[in-house]
Amino acid sequence: MDIRVETVREADRALVDAFDRLLPQLSSTAEPLDREALDRMVTCDATTVLVARTPDAIVGTLTLVLLPLPSGVRARVEDVVVDGAARGRGVAALLTEEALRIAREAGARTVDLTSRPDRAAANRLYERLGFRARQSTVYRYAMDAVDAGGAGDARGGRGGRGGRDLQDARDAGSVR
Repeated sequence: MDIRVETVREADRALVDAFDRLLPQLSSTAEPLDREALDRMVTCDATTVLVARTPDAIVGTLTLVLLPLPSGVRARVEDVVVDGAARGRGVAALLTEEALRIAREAGARTVDLTSRPDRAAANRLYERLGFRARQSTVYRYAMDAVDAGGAGDARGGRGGRGGRDLQDARDAGSVR
C-alpha cells in the first residue's frame, strides 16, 4: 500500500469527508466536525494535524499537540485513528513516527499519549516505538458534570458546535 503522511494546512472537502468516516471509528460519542471546526484545528498554533493518504483516500489521522510550558515544551499525541480497511499495514506507525519527528524538532522533551487497555494492537505498537507506560493517574473533569457536583455546562461537552465554545471563550477573554 502506497502511503504518505502529510501535515494538513487547510480544511478541504476531502478532509471533512475523511473525518466523517474516521471519527466514528475512534469514538462513538464524538460529534461530527464541519469544515469550520476542522479549519480551527489545522490553523491552531498548538496542533499539528497529520493525515495518511493512499492515492485514493485519507486512511488515517493523528493530532499532535505542542505546548510551551514553564517546565519545557510538552507534546501529546491525540486522536490516532486508522480506517478499519487499512489497519495492520503500518499506517499508525508512520503517523506516530512523523509526530515524534515534529515534536523532536520543536524541542519537546517527552511525548505523551493515552490508549485504552482494550486497544491491544495500538498498545503493542506504541511500546514497539519506544513509549513506556507511566506511573501516573490521569484525571478528567467532565464539563457536563453539573449533576456530579461540578460546575460544568448543562448543554454538555462542546454544545454541538464542533469546538466553537472554545473560540467563544477565547473571544470573551477567559481563555488565553
